[in-house]
Amino acid sequence: MNYREKYEQWLTFDEETKAELLSITDEKEIEDRFYKDLAFGTGGLRGIMGAGSNRMNKYTVGKATYGLAKYLMKKHEGEEIKVALAYDSRNNSAYFAKVAAGIFASCGFKVFLYEMLVPVPVLSFTTAFLGCTCGVMLTASHNPKEYNGYKVYDNRGCQFCTEDTKNAIGYINDITDFSAIPFSDSMDNITMIGEDVLSEFLKKVKEQSLYEEKSDLKIVYTPLHGTGNIPVRRMLEGMNVTVVKEQEMPDGNFSTVRSPNPEEKDALTIAIEKAKEIDADLVLGTDPDCDRVGIAVKGDDGYVLFTGNQTGALLVNFVLTMKKASLSEKSTLVKTIVTSELGANIGRAFGLQVEETLTGFKYIGDKINKYEDSGEQEFVIGYEESYGYLVGTHARDKDAVVSSMLICQMAAWYKNQGKTLIDGLNEIYDTYGYYLDSLDSFTLKGKDGAERIAELMVYFREKGTEIFEGVDKVLDYSTGIADLPKENVLRFIWKDGSWIAVRPSGTEPKIKVYYSVCENSKDKAKERHAKLKAIVDGIIG
Repeated sequence: MNYREKYEQWLTFDEETKAELLSITDEKEIEDRFYKDLAFGTGGLRGIMGAGSNRMNKYTVGKATYGLAKYLMKKHEGEEIKVALAYDSRNNSAYFAKVAAGIFASCGFKVFLYEMLVPVPVLSFTTAFLGCTCGVMLTASHNPKEYNGYKVYDNRGCQFCTEDTKNAIGYINDITDFSAIPFSDSMDNITMIGEDVLSEFLKKVKEQSLYEEKSDLKIVYTPLHGTGNIPVRRMLEGMNVTVVKEQEMPDGNFSTVRSPNPEEKDALTIAIEKAKEIDADLVLGTDPDCDRVGIAVKGDDGYVLFTGNQTGALLVNFVLTMKKASLSEKSTLVKTIVTSELGANIGRAFGLQVEETLTGFKYIGDKINKYEDSGEQEFVIGYEESYGYLVGTHARDKDAVVSSMLICQMAAWYKNQGKTLIDGLNEIYDTYGYYLDSLDSFTLKGKDGAERIAELMVYFREKGTEIFEGVDKVLDYSTGIADLPKENVLRFIWKDGSWIAVRPSGTEPKIKVYYSVCENSKDKAKERHAKLKAIVDGIIG
């Protein structure tokens, strides 16, 4: 069907959907809602909420759930199938979770549904802890308030990877009759879970604690209206923590921030103002589903926001220093291909093996699964530049609960030496060289935007070595590199280890450009970075 035919079909679904669609007067808006079906990307199903096949709503969630259920029934034929479901603070997350729970239960599955909102890593943990076949988390992570999403996890708490995703999508796409989806409000086969399972998760997080000496470190923490408030604060008990009251409680409108994303500079604005007021050492902010954490550190000229690469490098150094006696030739650090080499080089200096994965923490989780199966490697730490870190194997996704605990312990460790995290980072630069890493995201919405993104990827493939002077090597991951799945990512690498990567986002209408410049001084790195950025800005606009 073309987009107009889909639109006419959806007018027959229910009165609320019909009224919303009839209120739209912009033909481009109708086209955008129906020109394609919402698809799984690096983070699963994710999109703007509203009526339409390219939106998050009861029917697209229902289609995904019923298709997933059919896949699970085929894959686990003759077995009891159990599913765990959880949700974050976003508008409609709890509702979508109940819609999914009803469909799974109607298929005869045993369903475990959280009675309160919890972070992504809790759902990851819960799936394995309760012996479930599958887990589903309703969240759009750090996206703006208009978005919601649907993440799917395997029986060990790792997000679905290539094979499972491909197979599930096949079953989902086969569902064209929305009236056949078994929506149900019945609670049969649904067990509510809550504090008891969360407490088990927090016990496992606490096992990763590395430094509990007393310190006069002062912390300001904001959960950015999300799920981190209770679990993060419980992990920081005994420390001097002030919570940002304006952002403490769940709020799906994220009313005090432009975007609830700790990667964005302004997300920690209110927390930093509070830190100035009480002269805090460290500002900590977790995103709505509490899988990412951003920090700001008090310096001589105010509070300095750290990038994900900087925090990751510091965490690698801290964790390996504290675990040095227990490291072995099996010990492994895992990072994504768009993450700086700084943390990897620190890992190598400690004797760790270093492995790279494609973008998306599911690939890091999959590595943990493989290490567990083979016994040939042991996971120590994994991270990505987009503020996601994991220490321990209690979860198979990035975990801002354990990361927040360790960042605060790391800051206390440095403070007890008379240093800040800024001092610690400068020491790392003195040893390993200065790395300037950044990310630019260009939003190109709708059908026209999707076509423009595709055109840009073709242009960079054909002209990249002409555009970027002196490139030594080009890695095109769409052709398949090493044992990595094929993915639409390009990397241009210079002999000194500096690089640029270009990729379309898997969860938003964006093309992303990653820069990693390595020089022997900050000034040289900034100058070179500015030149490269000007070239890219001139192409994408």
